[in-house]
Amino acid sequence: MFLTPTIPVSSTAAPRPRLAIALGDPAGIGAEVVLKALVDPATTNCDVTVIGSRRLLQNTYETLQKSLISQGQSGNDLADPQNLTILDVPLAESTEQQIVLGTGNAASGAAGFSFLETAIAHTLAGDFQGIVTAPIAKSAWKAAGHHYPGQTELLAERAGVERFGMLFVARSPHTGWLLRTLLATTHIALRQVPDALSPQLMTAKLDLLLLCLRQDFGIVEPRIAIAGLNPHSGEQGQLGHEEQDWLIPWLKEMGDRYPHIQLEGPVPPDTLWTRPGQAWFGTTQSSAHDAYLALYHDQGLIPVKLMAFDRAVNTTIGLPFVRTSPDHGTAFDIARRGVADATSMKAALQLAAELVQQRTTLYQSRAVKFKE
Repeated sequence: MFLTPTIPVSSTAAPRPRLAIALGDPAGIGAEVVLKALVDPATTNCDVTVIGSRRLLQNTYETLQKSLISQGQSGNDLADPQNLTILDVPLAESTEQQIVLGTGNAASGAAGFSFLETAIAHTLAGDFQGIVTAPIAKSAWKAAGHHYPGQTELLAERAGVERFGMLFVARSPHTGWLLRTLLATTHIALRQVPDALSPQLMTAKLDLLLLCLRQDFGIVEPRIAIAGLNPHSGEQGQLGHEEQDWLIPWLKEMGDRYPHIQLEGPVPPDTLWTRPGQAWFGTTQSSAHDAYLALYHDQGLIPVKLMAFDRAVNTTIGLPFVRTSPDHGTAFDIARRGVADATSMKAALQLAAELVQQRTTLYQSRAVKFKE
């Protein structure tokens, strides 16, 4: 069962998207990429509330300002926290004293967890239409006693959804083509992947993808490529049996169930990314698919990061609200230097705003049809 996004329907012009930014691990580059993104005019098409410790954010701003000036750069590259809307999440003094830029630990993990919890609660209450999350360190969460594979799983748990997915979206700077890659499995060990995959799981992921393409991107009859699991997609059982045993029969069943969509697969993993690469770099876009369904983490993310490392956006689908995140980590090693690239954070903000607007338009049109 899919939840309806918490977006108000109005007969008037759509208001500016209301987004929350959870600051992530305060010892990492989250605050830096947020401050750099919010000074860019391209991110001013939405109303943003930063959720985190006001005092830590101010301290980080001052530290980064000094670092930038010492490098001969302008301090104007950072948004001044004094000019931002901030939902302050105060931290215990003992916790705050242990947080140091560049050093992830239990204290920074506890802080980042608290920031995201607050963002989720306010979004579910209707204060925001979407959440943009700065990166966290899973090890720091674990050190703080929070045993989640990542932010995605906490978001799904608090939103009360069981079916969710990690969709990675990136727009090519060369052609404007939009890459969309969904992972069937996410944060599990490689040896667990064949056992985790099943027709039931694949059906749930495909259903989520179809809903997302329709509701968030306006694509009603998509072309979707499905990866094989084994080299050469098993080569008729010679290099693995999963394709013959259940993946090919499942694709046939899905083709019969959804005659309006085009499913191609199982595409050998070593050739799956040829067409996206051509569309990304400008050779041709005509043969590229609307979305790609990879079967495990690295099968999908190695090519995504190869093409779009600095601009890919992690989008959680299946939630009752929009969630995006830059596709990079906390980068503790550069957290004090002011050199972090904010391109992916800017893209995450822009995509979140676009998705909220798309959903708002969709549900407004449905409301009009219902009234008629």
